Amino acid sequence: MLVESLLPLGKLDPGLRRPDVPLDIREFAAGARLAEEVGLDAVLVEETKDDPFQLLALGASATSTIGLGSSVAIAFPRSPTVTAMSAWSLQKLSAGRFVLGLGTQVRAHIQRRFGFDWSPPAPWMRDYIGAVRAIWACWQDGTALDHHSDHYDLDLMVPLFNPGPIDHPDIPIHVSAIGPNMCAVAGEVADGVRLHPVCTTKFIDEQVVPAVERGAARVGRSRADIEICMKPLVGTAADAADLIDVVQTVRERVGFYLSTPSYRRTFAAHGWDDIALRASTLARKQQWDDLAGLVDDEILHTVAAIGTYDEIGAILNARYAGRVDRIEFSIPVISASDADQLREILAGID
Repeated sequence: MLVESLLPLGKLDPGLRRPDVPLDIREFAAGARLAEEVGLDAVLVEETKDDPFQLLALGASATSTIGLGSSVAIAFPRSPTVTAMSAWSLQKLSAGRFVLGLGTQVRAHIQRRFGFDWSPPAPWMRDYIGAVRAIWACWQDGTALDHHSDHYDLDLMVPLFNPGPIDHPDIPIHVSAIGPNMCAVAGEVADGVRLHPVCTTKFIDEQVVPAVERGAARVGRSRADIEICMKPLVGTAADAADLIDVVQTVRERVGFYLSTPSYRRTFAAHGWDDIALRASTLARKQQWDDLAGLVDDEILHTVAAIGTYDEIGAILNARYAGRVDRIEFSIPVISASDADQLREILAGID
């Protein structure tokens, strides 16, 4: 498995981002260099409080070998042409190290935060990726832009706005997905699917992979053509004593996911529908502190990978080796000994 890090390593608690220390754009380049030095395969950026493409430009300028990717950038509020140019520029700057990860966001955010009309996301994502690739083909091959779909009609590209060909034009596109329709679209038109932390191995085997294969079969592809990428929920610490507080934090995170209707199908796969409904009721009442109490040890250890530093590599291997192609993982690296510890863990992840 390729091992990726979501954020600069000094900004992470064991397996979880520290809520009291937000990502600082001024430190991103140093974090990317650190990720490269300790031997991670890629550093990823999610779209929350900073523009992911600007962060990745900083990371690309500060590194020479590590992969870079968005995990994920929100597609629909951006024109495909805007996204195509951001990705093209990053691919040039990084000399072919960039992966474009795209996500959809939920209806409320598309309508009320971004001000766009809503449309079913799976067919919209299919059209979006088709548009981005048509633009890239125009720039690389000099073919006329002539892309038409339900969501986009693109047929104008003048020399002033055409950046022209680049040395590494084949930019991988990954799609965040959890439901069967989006997983199938990923299998049909994307290079990879990025799964939410709530996806268990049972859910991956029984629902994600069959949906990806179904989509791939539509266009004569196979599962091997699509990378399955996992951002597992990890709770880890140097020793058992330190792990206690981490486990409670992870339990609270699982409780939040349990209360979220978008993720209910993953819990239903294990027969936890009633517990998920109870969690949603608590959330509606804003009884957030009570959610963790619904997460027993069976749920906790099914959803999350938990163990000390000397155990966590083997635990991740047991769950994901042969099942997932890329995995997001990191621990805080503040000192040289921390860096050595991370290298040791990475060496044990297959």
